[in-house]
Amino acid sequence: MMGKKNATIVDVAKEAGVSVATVSRVVNGNYPVKPETKVAVSAAIEKLHYVPNVQARELNQRRSTTIGVVVPSLYNMFFAEVIDGIEATVRKDKYSLLLNCAQNDPEQEQACIRALVARNVAGLIVISPNTSNMQEDFYQRLAERTPLVFINGYHQIEGASYVSNDEAGGMRTALTSLRKLGHERILLVRGSHSDSYEVKEKVYRNFMEEQGCLDENLILDIGAGNSVDTVDNTADYLLARLPEVRPTAVCCCNDLMAVGALNACKALELSVPEDISIMGFDNISLSRYVAPKLTTMDQNMFQLGESAAALVVEKIRYGRSKKIVLGNMLIQRESVAEAKK
Repeated sequence: MMGKKNATIVDVAKEAGVSVATVSRVVNGNYPVKPETKVAVSAAIEKLHYVPNVQARELNQRRSTTIGVVVPSLYNMFFAEVIDGIEATVRKDKYSLLLNCAQNDPEQEQACIRALVARNVAGLIVISPNTSNMQEDFYQRLAERTPLVFINGYHQIEGASYVSNDEAGGMRTALTSLRKLGHERILLVRGSHSDSYEVKEKVYRNFMEEQGCLDENLILDIGAGNSVDTVDNTADYLLARLPEVRPTAVCCCNDLMAVGALNACKALELSVPEDISIMGFDNISLSRYVAPKLTTMDQNMFQLGESAAALVVEKIRYGRSKKIVLGNMLIQRESVAEAKK
């Protein structure tokens, strides 16, 4: 038995007693239509369960209403909250999102971008890109033909727009707060495949050198920092490292790592923050629900997404490139205290 045929725009026009052009105007909202006509067309659409063919409409108008977003991972709540800000903003401008996940892989990131460009997206937002390890000419060619916005990207590409947190300033704030509490042996936990980690390690090295406290043994790279395994990987690495290097504080490049640090301390029977302090970074929702609650740096994730969405729409409509830098705020909770004497 054959399935029921989907209603077409011609069926809707016939049901409402109007022209196909009038139905199109109601669906697209691009021309004024008499209220009674709009009611008749809307009733016909509902009765026939008509679903507009967005791709066909875009081909006809030669204009895409889809914005592509490339995210490194779906396991870090940081990215989810940024995407929430993007979606809420583009929806107001009648755009939709097409999401691709790079799986924390620089090569996959490039493949994701190619796939979205092939689908004729109106613009691209790349979150926490790994541009330092990619071919600059790839991004340069991309920016020349597709409106492009980087979130927390540090490799400058001419023609692209940027929105970022002052992650360097945020890391310095985090380290300064720990230093004021008497911490000299501060262990840095970072990941791989992200410009963000490189920036934070650079700040850490400069700060610790200024303080006369730099020790190479206090820098720990746990690998993929935004994967489902990040918490356990961090805990496993620290179970081996903490007894060896004996830091008084652990400064983590994101909150998933900080949760892993909490778990390692629990396994080693180290009390947080009495025996050792733990500083997170991002202020994802999870940071409020662990015990003790994480002291962390707030990156204004929703606002990052809002700003990126506004920039990509502006780039699409007017061709203008801009840079926005947001501040960070230290969120003091329960996982940081004065250094144990």
